[in-house]
Amino acid sequence: MSAEINREMAIENSMDGYEKIDQFNPATIKALSHHYYNVLELIGEDPTREGLEKTPERVAKAMQFLTHGYDLDPAEILRSAMFKEDYRQMVIVKDIEIYSMCEHHMLPFIGKAHVAYIPNGYIVGLSKLPRVVDAFARRLQVQERLTTQIKDCLQETLNPMGVAVVIEAHHMCMMMRGIQKQNSVTTTSDFTGAFLTEKTRAEFIHLLGSNLH
Repeated sequence: MSAEINREMAIENSMDGYEKIDQFNPATIKALSHHYYNVLELIGEDPTREGLEKTPERVAKAMQFLTHGYDLDPAEILRSAMFKEDYRQMVIVKDIEIYSMCEHHMLPFIGKAHVAYIPNGYIVGLSKLPRVVDAFARRLQVQERLTTQIKDCLQETLNPMGVAVVIEAHHMCMMMRGIQKQNSVTTTSDFTGAFLTEKTRAEFIHLLGSNLH
């Protein structure tokens, strides 16, 4: 998928006036739909029956949306809203929803990311941190790599005094199949700079647990 390829825009209007706009690559949708048609046949279904007639195209569009992070440049997202500011205390955006797909089984994992950094001459627009999380999450992933990619992008682009990333997630590959443990939560973390010191990291963990809102 490439951002330069012409895209088809699908607009879906609901009764309440909500407008949903998704952008799709028509060539990719056509190719994926063909493969999903074959998948339905291979699992013993009839892709021509009424309920499944449009399913290959629907799944193709869903897959392109769920993996649209490949079209995004997380570093450029940050650079688009960097501002000079002499603020050198911790900035935290917590409870960022994550919807990603495990690359081993292509099943979802869902959870929250908590991201912090300590500015070193530059701050970034707060909405850009969730956007960076999404840019990496909307790819085939493992939670460990996702955690590190977010941390590395912030560190390399903003050059702050430190970055902290914690992710907590439920993995459908553990809940729906395999070990089938419904209440298991996977937590990963990664730190740079000032967050490698016990005092700063302890402050970060304390603030994550604080119900300030």
